[in-house]
Amino acid sequence: MTKKEINSKTDLSEESYHKLSIQVSLNGLSFCILDTIANTIASSNRLSFGKELSPYEVQKELKDFLRENRVSDYNFSEVVAIHRNNLFSLVPKSLFDKDELANYLKFNAKILANDHLEYDEIEGFDMVNVYVPFVNINNYIYDLYGEFDFMHNGTVMVQSLLNTHKNGKDPVAYVHIAEQQMDLAVLTNKSLLFYNSFNFKTKEDFMYYLLFTLEQLKLDTQNVKVRLFGAVEEGDEIYSLCYEYIQHLAIFIPSNPALPLAQAEETIDFTVLNAL
Repeated sequence: MTKKEINSKTDLSEESYHKLSIQVSLNGLSFCILDTIANTIASSNRLSFGKELSPYEVQKELKDFLRENRVSDYNFSEVVAIHRNNLFSLVPKSLFDKDELANYLKFNAKILANDHLEYDEIEGFDMVNVYVPFVNINNYIYDLYGEFDFMHNGTVMVQSLLNTHKNGKDPVAYVHIAEQQMDLAVLTNKSLLFYNSFNFKTKEDFMYYLLFTLEQLKLDTQNVKVRLFGAVEEGDEIYSLCYEYIQHLAIFIPSNPALPLAQAEETIDFTVLNAL
């Protein structure tokens, strides 16, 4: 991507030492600004739409969201956009061919002939994530900030969990929940057994996808460890229903060892924080 001068309303002579990550989905938005000198979060917020919007409606919401949170008050040394959707497919690096992106996706996702396709390499784990980004969102962010990086939320989640997972050979199912979307990763021995994303409307939908996945992987609900994180807490309806079926259930509070933050990290979206 060709470099473009950052469009900022602040004094451009001020040194840029903040990093911005923005996560976009059809169901909500979130952002996080990292002060790289103090190594603290300067600002963060999230917004749930309550329903699924079109990509162009999301762009309008993003414009208002950034303005209301005064994101333009900062200069940024780095900007990262995270696309959160279920239009993706993980491919072993040994089988990957960048000229075959549509073929990797067509069996797992509904794509159109004019969809723009991208891919992320999951560093150190010989996997490639092929996906459909929100092109209009990328164009809008480029107009605001010039050159920036973008990736799929699955890339951030899988990479982060593989880097921090220390539970040995016993499988652990990690389930991230946000805006009626669940991202489910099953890890063992520092390897990824399974990763997929599901949209759900009710707690029963959520439970069905979780139990069906465990059954397909031949994992016993009385033995497998399940860790929930994101928009979930002990005692809420999703946790309570899971507790009826899962013997080893707990809330997972992720952390980023590179960011020894004073703030409560659990209030910040996992992928937004780990993309910094």
